[in-house]
Amino acid sequence: MEFQSDKPIYLQIVDYVCEKIIHEEWTVDQRISSVRELSATIAVNPNTVMRSYEILERNGIIYNRRGIGFSVATGAKEKIRELIKDEFIENELPRVFKKMQMLEISIQEIEVEFKKYLKNDKK
Repeated sequence: MEFQSDKPIYLQIVDYVCEKIIHEEWTVDQRISSVRELSATIAVNPNTVMRSYEILERNGIIYNRRGIGFSVATGAKEKIRELIKDEFIENELPRVFKKMQMLEISIQEIEVEFKKYLKNDKK
């Protein structure tokens, strides 16, 4: 795993786990990598991984089964999508809207381009 310099490592680990769940590499009730396993795999301090797992657990994405380790929670994919959507709406859309306003791009133009994107993405 290559880390970006503009985002804290523990949040990048959160993203990594969420991607595994979204892409169904880790499924509901499946045990995920232990803190030690993941820290060794991606070469970070176990405390950093634990911090990430605590965030994921607090958000209901994973849960801890005593003696077994962390597993994917029921509804994790939906919760992840909600969190990503909220983050996108709060952080990304205002930048997009500002640029649209500056370039005088209408919602209708965006809709046309989005439909083209969807059509090409299905191929």
